[in-house]
Amino acid sequence: MKLVLASKNAHKLTEMRDILSQLGVEVVLESDVGVDVDVEETGETFEENAFLKARAVMEASGLPAIADDSGLCVDAMNGGPGVYSARFGGEGLTDPERYRLLLDMMRGQLDRRCRFVSCICCCFPGGDTLTARGECEGTLAYAPKGPDGFGYDPVFFVPGMKKTFAEMSPEEKNAVSHRGAALRQFRQKLEEYLSAGGADEAKAE
Repeated sequence: MKLVLASKNAHKLTEMRDILSQLGVEVVLESDVGVDVDVEETGETFEENAFLKARAVMEASGLPAIADDSGLCVDAMNGGPGVYSARFGGEGLTDPERYRLLLDMMRGQLDRRCRFVSCICCCFPGGDTLTARGECEGTLAYAPKGPDGFGYDPVFFVPGMKKTFAEMSPEEKNAVSHRGAALRQFRQKLEEYLSAGGADEAKAE
């Protein structure tokens, strides 16, 4: 079975492949199937944005499409940057510029509680959809740590692991991350869906 990832983010592709490959699912990029879709993320929730992206790529490719919308929600910022995480601070900023802006805004703030949220949506050509949500609780670090990961990973500290996401191996991160939790939930739903005979056109891919 082939799913088209409604994203150009190679890091998301790697994480999805690591977990969904256990189901025999092949996750490919839009460019692998000859489409290039830019979706305006007008949703007010992660769920809405994931659906908008998955539906657009499914319609453009004619194949089942999977999208993830995720972000960092900081308690002291009333849940921000939230759905605006990827656009925090405006267009054109790099990941380090975004998280350094966040750290500057949180300077002197003792309440560092935050969570990563991931919402996944898969849209099938027949009209069916599958959704999943995962969260990971953590605290906002006072300075970036770790060479790996992407986005806000260097400033997201997981107390139980005593590491930021950027200090973890891919296996460690997948085991505790918001996207890992969402993907495991999605994998279970997809397995049940296919076992029940859903999306025959998808299984034929």
